[in-house]
Amino acid sequence: MALRAPPGHFAQSAALIASELAGLSLVIDPPDDAVQDVSLSIQNDSASGMGEILKLVSLKAPTHHLYPSQHSEEINSLLSAANALGMASKPWVDAGGNADIEAQNTSKQAIIASLNNLEGKLVGKSYMVGSSVTIADIATAAALAPLLTSVMGATAREPYPEIMRWFTTLCKEPQFTKILGDVKLCSSSDSWVVPSRTVPAKNKKKKGSGADGPEVSASASRNEQAESAQDADLDPEKAAKKAAKLAEKAAKDAKFAAKQAALSAKQAAAAEKGSNDKKATLKAEAEAKKKAEADEVLALLVRAQATPNGEKKDTSPDTMCKTYHPKVVETAWYEWWETCGFFKPEPHSSKPPFVIVIPPPNVTGALHIGHALTNAIQDTIVRWRRMSGFNALWVPGTDHAGIATQTVVEKKLQREKGVTRHQLGREAFLTEVWKWVDEYGGRICDQLRRIGSSVDWSRKAFTMDDNLSRAVLEAFVRMHEQGCIYRDNRLVNWCCRLKTAVSDIEVDYIDIPKRTLLSVPGYEQPVEFGVITSFAYLLEDGSGEIVVATTRPETMLGDTAVAVHPEDPRYTSMHGKFVIHPVDGRRIPIICDAELVDMSFGTGAVKVTPAHDPNDFMTGKRHNLEFINIFDDNGLINDRGGSFKGQPRFKTRIEIVEFLRSKDLFRGTADNAMRLGLCSRSKDVIEPVLKPQWWVSCKDMAAKSCAAVRDGTLEIIPKEFEPVWFRWLENIRDWCISRQLWWGHRIPAYYVTLEADGEGGSGGSPGMPSENMERWVVGRTEEEARRKAEHMFPGKVLKLTQDEDVLDTWFSSGLFPFSVFQWPQQTEDLKAFYPGQLLETGHDILFFWVARMVMMGIQLTGQVPFKQVYLHAMVRDAHGRKMSKSLGNVIDPLHVIEGISLEELHNTVMGGNLDAKEVDKAIKGQKEDFPEGIEECGTDALRFALCAYTTQARDINLDIKRVVSYRHWCNKLWNAIKFAMMNLPEGFQPPLESQLETARPSYPLPSQWILSRLNGAVTAIVKAMESYDFATATQIVYAFWQYDLCDVFIELMKPVVALDDAVPGAIEAKLATRNTLWVCLETGLRLLHPFMPFVTEELWQRLPKPSTSTPVVSIMLADYPSTVVERDAPSLERDFEYVQTVITRTRKMRTDYGLVKQKPMLFVSASDAGKHGVLSSFSSEVATLTSSADITVLGPGVSQPAGCSVAIVDESTTVYMLLAGVLDPVLEIQKLQKKVSEVEGRIDVMKKKMLLPNYDKTPDNVKADDQEKLSKAEAELSVATSAVQDFQALLS
Repeated sequence: MALRAPPGHFAQSAALIASELAGLSLVIDPPDDAVQDVSLSIQNDSASGMGEILKLVSLKAPTHHLYPSQHSEEINSLLSAANALGMASKPWVDAGGNADIEAQNTSKQAIIASLNNLEGKLVGKSYMVGSSVTIADIATAAALAPLLTSVMGATAREPYPEIMRWFTTLCKEPQFTKILGDVKLCSSSDSWVVPSRTVPAKNKKKKGSGADGPEVSASASRNEQAESAQDADLDPEKAAKKAAKLAEKAAKDAKFAAKQAALSAKQAAAAEKGSNDKKATLKAEAEAKKKAEADEVLALLVRAQATPNGEKKDTSPDTMCKTYHPKVVETAWYEWWETCGFFKPEPHSSKPPFVIVIPPPNVTGALHIGHALTNAIQDTIVRWRRMSGFNALWVPGTDHAGIATQTVVEKKLQREKGVTRHQLGREAFLTEVWKWVDEYGGRICDQLRRIGSSVDWSRKAFTMDDNLSRAVLEAFVRMHEQGCIYRDNRLVNWCCRLKTAVSDIEVDYIDIPKRTLLSVPGYEQPVEFGVITSFAYLLEDGSGEIVVATTRPETMLGDTAVAVHPEDPRYTSMHGKFVIHPVDGRRIPIICDAELVDMSFGTGAVKVTPAHDPNDFMTGKRHNLEFINIFDDNGLINDRGGSFKGQPRFKTRIEIVEFLRSKDLFRGTADNAMRLGLCSRSKDVIEPVLKPQWWVSCKDMAAKSCAAVRDGTLEIIPKEFEPVWFRWLENIRDWCISRQLWWGHRIPAYYVTLEADGEGGSGGSPGMPSENMERWVVGRTEEEARRKAEHMFPGKVLKLTQDEDVLDTWFSSGLFPFSVFQWPQQTEDLKAFYPGQLLETGHDILFFWVARMVMMGIQLTGQVPFKQVYLHAMVRDAHGRKMSKSLGNVIDPLHVIEGISLEELHNTVMGGNLDAKEVDKAIKGQKEDFPEGIEECGTDALRFALCAYTTQARDINLDIKRVVSYRHWCNKLWNAIKFAMMNLPEGFQPPLESQLETARPSYPLPSQWILSRLNGAVTAIVKAMESYDFATATQIVYAFWQYDLCDVFIELMKPVVALDDAVPGAIEAKLATRNTLWVCLETGLRLLHPFMPFVTEELWQRLPKPSTSTPVVSIMLADYPSTVVERDAPSLERDFEYVQTVITRTRKMRTDYGLVKQKPMLFVSASDAGKHGVLSSFSSEVATLTSSADITVLGPGVSQPAGCSVAIVDESTTVYMLLAGVLDPVLEIQKLQKKVSEVEGRIDVMKKKMLLPNYDKTPDNVKADDQEKLSKAEAELSVATSAVQDFQALLS
């Protein structure tokens, strides 16, 4: 490995430390002043820039512990911050004896902002990310080291105790010590000092360490006292203004330096390659230009990042990039919005409320594309409603995610401390969980901020918060008192791996078509599924046998009956008889059950295991059978299994079959298609197990929830989900809410044990088969429960034991719409904001969350929790496939926002749970779908794309190329505002709406047309938004900006603003056109803001504002556009639509004749008097938009001049383009004839290929491609032939 770097570059230390930690050898090239950036070469791979270098080193390491895939997004962000910090520190670190006070003050502002941010991130952490050193730690430490050792004295370091703790601890690591040496902090007692610097001598390459760098000592700057005095004299406001001015100067200096660097590089390239090497020179110029632009953008980014947290970003003209850069645009706005309280509803507002609660993501979660879609839609709705005059409140929160969180922490404890939760004990384990939540629980919230979610963070809820926990407690007690919650011994979905019951939503079903071997957690050998085993039970009276079949032979240990159909003549003689169980000798009855048995399937006899099969459970209830549970909580055979006791269930499966063989009872096996339930968390096979649990009776609540939809109290959008709603709720089963976990809301139920029971007495044990379900009492406190117990057992000495189980996470989530407002307390928030107006979520949790919220809301508050439910579609990849890590098609929204290389994408599937074959498959999929990686798109483009894709109830096939296209479209918006800033004169005063409407009738026709188009767009967008038709809304706003404003009006405006003021009417035309442009841009940005909050805020802030008594400070607080009826001009729009058909046909002529810069004369004949008048009115506009020298609308009987090409527009309109003198017909005919020959040759080859004898065997997709190519070639030939004829006509 070889590293090149400018002298003293901080990335050199970072690369060396990373190489040490990775166990790799690194060679450092001698420092070179001509090198502009760091670069690293490893075999056939190379990287430039500190972040990419560190990732490459990590990738080449034997293990990827320095860049763990699960933290890649966060690490990428921290690498960018470290690089920005290192660059910002250069005016101090590299100053030597030539300190520039203004540059250093600007730099200081950026450094302090970075350090403040870093200080907050490191609170309570040993490392920046995760539990070990990553390249984020390495990069940040390397960027900080020069500052802390030679610039920042004790006073400057004092505000950063967390950074100092982290940094000094890190520097004691041997790999850091080897590279950085014995780190000595700056010894100056002053604040900030400028290090002196000696010129380093050049050194040879040195393996394993860097070349000798500059000797840096901490000596006070001669400018220190002056700087300190200046800072002391300024109050914070003045200091901020000063910093802004200095930052402005720094940005200008950076631009100048970038231009100088580009010029120098250009000259150097020309000198090196020589004037004859034109291609190399052009390449060098392009690279130099690219480097200069990157430097300029970096300078603007550093300036934006220096914005003090929560303060408004500087939008002065010199801070505007030449082109749109999402990272620069999105910096600082969210913090300003949040600090200013723009997301909060107005207290005691007279505005109508609009309330929505977030579907709380798991506290363990990270942002995925489903979150991005949900929050893009919700934020779009909330921002639109807020701008439309509603008192909008969007309540954020996170879910404690019982199973997921407990599993994560258990694995962490096992990995780091080698202990289980049972070894720790319940209280100590819960302490560890809270530590984990405190450390990582805010990650998902930070990511929601990243995508612009305008939630009221002051109301952020966590389902384990005190307020929400009180609501859960009250809900359980009330529902138990109302008879909705009861205790029963019923079948549950049991995960032996997690040792808990799981809800239906946590069971994934897979289809197994035939005999299949699958890996099962906890088993070294794969387990066979998809096979049915037949065996015989011998009749008690010795008269024969009855054969049954099962896919789970091990469950025969719990059989308590054999069922036959009462009308099956084969078994009439066996009715009422018994068989003998071959393992323990039990008598098992033969029962008749027409509901369970299908006579035509198999032998027509069915083994019945009531404790381990849902259908058998109901049969057992009907026939009062014995329920025998054969498994313990670990999935081992219990005492009822006889000699099989203690065996794992799937080992017993094999042993049982061998046992049956030995008893001559085995009757064979056959393939059998089946569905297998797997725990979504552990991937273990779900076992139906009989357990005493707490259940919610859902029938009555479900009926009320159906009635709410039928009577219109609750609206489900789209309506096609109503039948699904009714079908599920009308067939609902009771809900098991017990979970055998420690993390969650502990069930407020207490088991009563009486002293009189004695040891092993009649009281039984809670949760065991001996449990007496009449012994449970429920209370808000143990004291309340004791009072109830004493009432039940007066005069008895008793003991209470609280249920060890916790409630299903969905129970607390079901209370979320009102628990966030402190229910059951009757708070002002509850009165003002409950019920909400809307619940927006994916249709996949319609039952598991939405239905439960509705049922519990009606039961506990007497109201539906919201008035509308909007269900969005699921996101799939561009090919319509479900996203899966093994396919390599998972799209991480942060990868789309920030961009990611193909190599980094590959890293995301390595080191996880995928096996080698799946990793190869995933990498292949990534190469096919993202051959160049994913381009940086930014938040706005991603949000707009997701909303544009959202067609109700349909799956979204997300193509990243479309997101990229919207990122480029943002540049169109950017250029439109830049155009306005160049063409709106200094001091331009935008018109008030009343002023515009007074003057509008006298405006030029194009201005009246675009205002009418704008008005139509506003009307259509508002209508679409009201019906949650985001696909239509985005299509309309895109079309207005792209096709009406940018492609037409701005082009028509250019010749107007270029008019000399001395031309009569020019001043008035310019004013009208500029006023119109401002109205369209300002209104268009407001239309777009809910979809694209960041770029619209950035651009809106740069537009001049009208003088009003109450100025609006942010676009998100501005009114959403509404229809102005007076602007509608349908007749004018129809006229211009006709004009555009003429323009389109003319442009096609230009394309057909290959005209690019030529501007021929245009003649138009219109026999219809009305159309003739329209064309005459818009003649200058036609000339502008068709790049014509001039246009003549021919009168009746007037012919076009000779030498014109002809195009028919419609039955009364013909366009003539004068090509004589513009093109040489002879030369053009020669070109075209050559083209005709070439195309005819291609067509001939394709037709011969299709006539080959074996062509019929060609795959259909290849045939389709061939036919498409042939069709295109024939169309190309037709166009070329027609053009030849046209030019020949010109010669005649």
